[in-house]
Amino acid sequence: MTAAVQEAQPSPEAPSSPQTAQIPRATYRLQLHGPIEQPGGHPGRFDFRDAARVVPYLARLGISTLYLSPIWQATPGSSHGYDATDHSRVSDELGGEKGLRKLWQVAQTHGMTIIADFVPNHMGIAGGHNPYWEDVLRHGLASRYAHFFDIAWEPLKRALSGKVLLPVLGDQYGRVLERGELQVVRHGGELGLDYFGRTFPLSPRQTAPILERTWALCDLPEGNEARSDLASLALQATNLPRSSADLSDAERESRARESAVIERRLLALAEVGAIETALGRALAELNADLPRLDTLIQEQNYRLSYWKVASEQINYRRFFDINDLAALRIEDPRVFAWAHSKLFELIKEGVIAGVRLDHTDGLYDPAGYFETLQERAAGVLGVPYVPGDRPLYVLAEKILEPGERLPNWPIYGTTGYDFLAQLGGVFVESANEDEISGIYRRFTGDRKTYGQILHDTKELIQRVSLASEVNVLAEHLERLAEADLRWRDFTLSSLREVLREVIAAFPVYRTYVRLGGRESGDDAKINHAIKDARKLNRDLDGSLFDFLKAVLTLDAPDQATRERYAEFAFRFQQLTGPVTAKGAEDTAFYRYGRLLCLNEVGGDPAIFGTPPRTFHAQARERSEKWPHAMLSTSTHDTKRGEGTRARIAVLSELPQTWAAYLSHWSRLARALEQTLPDGAGQAPSSGDQIMMFQNLLGIWPLDGQQEGLADRLSAAMLKSAREAKLHTSWAAPDGAYEGALDTLIRGLLASDEFTDSVQTFHEQISPHGAQNSLSAALIRLTAPGVPDIYQGNEGWNQSLVDPDNRRPVDYARLSSLLRRIEERHEKDPLGLAGELLRRYQSGGVKLLTTWAALQARRNNPALFAEGHYQALSGGKHILAFAREWEGTLAVTVAPRLTCTLTKGQQPWALGEVWGSRSLSLPSGSYRSAVTGERFRVRDDKIALAKVLEFFPVALLLREHR
Repeated sequence: MTAAVQEAQPSPEAPSSPQTAQIPRATYRLQLHGPIEQPGGHPGRFDFRDAARVVPYLARLGISTLYLSPIWQATPGSSHGYDATDHSRVSDELGGEKGLRKLWQVAQTHGMTIIADFVPNHMGIAGGHNPYWEDVLRHGLASRYAHFFDIAWEPLKRALSGKVLLPVLGDQYGRVLERGELQVVRHGGELGLDYFGRTFPLSPRQTAPILERTWALCDLPEGNEARSDLASLALQATNLPRSSADLSDAERESRARESAVIERRLLALAEVGAIETALGRALAELNADLPRLDTLIQEQNYRLSYWKVASEQINYRRFFDINDLAALRIEDPRVFAWAHSKLFELIKEGVIAGVRLDHTDGLYDPAGYFETLQERAAGVLGVPYVPGDRPLYVLAEKILEPGERLPNWPIYGTTGYDFLAQLGGVFVESANEDEISGIYRRFTGDRKTYGQILHDTKELIQRVSLASEVNVLAEHLERLAEADLRWRDFTLSSLREVLREVIAAFPVYRTYVRLGGRESGDDAKINHAIKDARKLNRDLDGSLFDFLKAVLTLDAPDQATRERYAEFAFRFQQLTGPVTAKGAEDTAFYRYGRLLCLNEVGGDPAIFGTPPRTFHAQARERSEKWPHAMLSTSTHDTKRGEGTRARIAVLSELPQTWAAYLSHWSRLARALEQTLPDGAGQAPSSGDQIMMFQNLLGIWPLDGQQEGLADRLSAAMLKSAREAKLHTSWAAPDGAYEGALDTLIRGLLASDEFTDSVQTFHEQISPHGAQNSLSAALIRLTAPGVPDIYQGNEGWNQSLVDPDNRRPVDYARLSSLLRRIEERHEKDPLGLAGELLRRYQSGGVKLLTTWAALQARRNNPALFAEGHYQALSGGKHILAFAREWEGTLAVTVAPRLTCTLTKGQQPWALGEVWGSRSLSLPSGSYRSAVTGERFRVRDDKIALAKVLEFFPVALLLREHR
């Protein structure tokens, strides 16, 4: 949800680190994927070979490190790789380990390293492609991999005891069975249960009756060897050990070997014509006999059910509410060793120089995981290890709430969502908050605050999407209450209710309570949630809150009870994060549309802007505590591209103009609205309309070409409406509402009056949006931390939510443009800058700024990696700072709120518009990294009209005396 955008507060020292870790100078995120359908219906791919082709361009740009999306074996056709099916293998679709090593060799040739995205929390289990999950379905508790996944084998619903609930059916089980949609089939030597092409494995032991019936139907004579082998095979299946948690590892291995033998023997016997015929008859009889078929299905190690029951009854932990992503028990040393075996092999050989860890808040014990990861990394790197060391460059995907500080973990920082929110707020005019809020309330009629909406959506998520996870946790809490005379009279329903209310009031994604201690401030966060939940629910028995508080803070009468409390607290912490993420990023962000540039992963829509003094405080803190954290402004998960957000931010400077255009556009939209059936009102809602108008302004083509615009906007708004869950949803799509939304978008874009009006307004705000983008890019590339460029964002990025933000990048065009920049900059840097500024629509002006800043980082690595941070004074419309290291100095000058500064009378804040304003910086001679201009600073001041005379941002490098 939110990033820290308040004044800096003391935080613990980051741990020291030996020099083993390879700290990137600048990273570039590449989204890898095998063949997938691209926009327009054209097949596309971007694998290791394609990545290798862009390495020379990235090296010229100034990138030191390729930052790869997940590279592990994933569900076939995956467009993102976060559904890994085997962590021990490099993806075949991306080119396999051979392709990865070739990419590494190319990167090495150009002086570059590789960091990779790793997913320790979950695996993809769709379509039968995960061999470990399929083994669990086949053998249940007897599986060698039963401990891999976070499954509640003994849930409250006794029918699920020892089984995995699979909510995959399109209707109630009985109806599906009656329609003959479940059929036992044979694939080679395996028997499985087919449902529309998805074959679920049968327990080998439960195939015995089928084999016995096949033997009875076989017309081979008595004494025939094949017939005798068939009888022997049925007996072998019957004698397999029952699925049980009590089996030893040796017995599990034995059962697996015997099952493999049964499959091989059946495959061989099926080649005998008479047996193949008899087996076909046996299966046909079984599939026609519904009671027998039902009995067989009920005896499996899983229970097939209607997909809608997942939210309440599913008994394996998921990634959020995605049924096809099953959570791992990575805290088990055996699972950890297996999951990281290939990763550590690649680290040892130098192929992988660092790791970005996905969704670490979902882990049972993040701190313990990071410690183990670094300890094992030290082992493969051959360096001594002391707890707290950081021999491997590790980043954690972690979203911080306002005022929250990153725990003292052995990592190098976050992946940058906190920075994204802090920097984005710099370009929002906080003085106009009341006016923008008033416009939103009048247009939509919605008077709820964002905080109220968030509380409601967190409640909704717990009752709908994640109800099963809440149920499992409530059952756990009931067992704790039952064991204590003080609390044993609490009912399951009351415990479930208090859990929901406290989670809805939780102020952060999660706490990090451990049996041996807790992070600083965790008790305060728990107390905050308990206090707010108690205040909002005075009808609940107060002792319920007292009990839950005692459990979460491990306030127990003895060590045994404390350990039981800790087990619950760990599980509780694993749930608060998904509830917050789903409630905020995937619901509330799509309900509250006051100013959409604030509705971003890592951000808090309630916080209207970041004052420069706050940004400086946060930058200084990062410089001191986490100097090598990643700095991001766009990712594969951002709701809008950085260019889109930069343009929307300009609206905060023009409230009256924005209100006038909204009024005009709403009149045009009214003629296209539709009356929904059954008295459901008019569609689309005013809330969806105001979001649509903002999105449209953000992505309005700079070249005026509208091809594909309606499709992109309609797809994004469809997702927005479904995520909001107000008028339609993913679980229950409302075709009438969605049709009305699409009709409105296409109707407006077909109207010359509307598009002319949008074009006029866009021409007014576009240069100032471009200014915001340039300023943000320069700050990201020079502030404390490791800057990351999301693919293609060295140019303009006017994208919407995925998959729009994962469209192919035209690297041929970018490389050609960079070549011209390199050649021209050497001869006439000022002329080049002016020319690109005049044609800013091409994006060349941002590429120039990016390249110039990265060259400065390349030439002064210690300055930007270790340099001290000093805020510089330049007035309200400038964010400026200096980086200094051993006499070397770089000064970043980034204008903000330029639409206000220029009063909208000119596109760029250049020269005279700055009047007599000046910038305070140390005296000396400076050269502009972008334009090549030279400046002499005397008396520690320089006129901004001089620094920004020809180009709208400046990176000044002090020349040696």
